[in-house]
Amino acid sequence: MNIRSLSRGDGAVIGAAVLLLIASFLPFFTYKSYSGSGEGVVEKSVSSWNSALFPVLPSVTLAALIAAGLIVAARTQPAGRQVLGLALDQWGVALAVFAGWSALWSALSNLSPESSDGVSKGVGAWLTLVFGIALAVVAVLSTRLPALKAPLAGAPKPPQQPYPGQPYPGAPQPGLAQPGLAQPGMPQPGGYGYPGAPAPDPSFGGQPQPHAFGGQPPAPAAPQAQQPQPGSPDFTAFWFAVPVPRPLFPEDGSPTPIAELAPGTWYLAVEQRGPALVAQTQDGRRGVLQDTSGIQRG
Repeated sequence: MNIRSLSRGDGAVIGAAVLLLIASFLPFFTYKSYSGSGEGVVEKSVSSWNSALFPVLPSVTLAALIAAGLIVAARTQPAGRQVLGLALDQWGVALAVFAGWSALWSALSNLSPESSDGVSKGVGAWLTLVFGIALAVVAVLSTRLPALKAPLAGAPKPPQQPYPGQPYPGAPQPGLAQPGLAQPGMPQPGGYGYPGAPAPDPSFGGQPQPHAFGGQPPAPAAPQAQQPQPGSPDFTAFWFAVPVPRPLFPEDGSPTPIAELAPGTWYLAVEQRGPALVAQTQDGRRGVLQDTSGIQRG
C-alpha cells in the first residue's frame, strides 16, 4: 500500500479504529463480588471480549476495524469501482457511523455511575464512547474538510544541491584551468574542436583545417642541448599533428615502434629524411614518422 495515497482523514479513521481495539481490552464494567474463600469483597471487571457484553464487540470494535479497512482498500482500487451500488469508501463511512452509533448506546446502557448491585462503568466503556464517536465524525468529514483531505504524507522534496550557492563538485570553475578541457591558445587533445571529437579520416581527401585542433600551435621551443640539429640546412623545425594514430619507429630502422602519435596532440619535427620526418614527442623521445600524409603543420 502506498501511504501517499491516504489523506489525513483516512489516517484519523485508522487511528480511531486502533484505539477502539485497545479500549476493548480494558475494563468495560467493574463490579464487586464476594469471595467464598474468606477474602471478603473482591472487585472484578469484564471487557468487551466477555460474552456477557455481546454485541458490543462486533457492533463497535470489529465494525470500526472493517470500516477502516474498507476506506484504505478504496484508495488502492481504481476509481469508480462499486459494490452493490456504493463505492468501498462509502461502505466504510456507513460502517463507521454505525460503529459510533453502537458505541453511544453501549455507554448509555447504564447512566448511573454505580447501581445498587455494585456494577459501574470502567475506563474501557468511556474510551469506547469517545473513540467511537470520533471515528464516525472523522469518517463523515474526511471528504469535506480541506484539512482532512490533505495528503497524509507530503510530496517528496526535490533533491537539493550538495553545496547551496556553490557549483557541484567537479564542475568547471570560472577562470581556472580544468584538466581535460580546452584552454585558449593551447593545442586541444582528443579531437577537432572539442575534447573527444573524432579525428578526420584522410581517405576522404580533406586536409585538417587550421582551426581543427583549437587555436594556434605553440611556437617551436628553443633548441636544447639534447635536441639534435636538423640534417638539412634548409629545414626548419615545426610543430605538426597527425589526423589518425600513427606509429613512430626508431631511428636505427628497427621495425618495432617506440611510440604512437595520437590525433589532437602536437609533436615537433626536427629533421627531414626524404618523405619521412624525425619527430620528437612531448616526453623527449625521438623516432621516424614514415607516413606523413595528411599531417597538419603548425
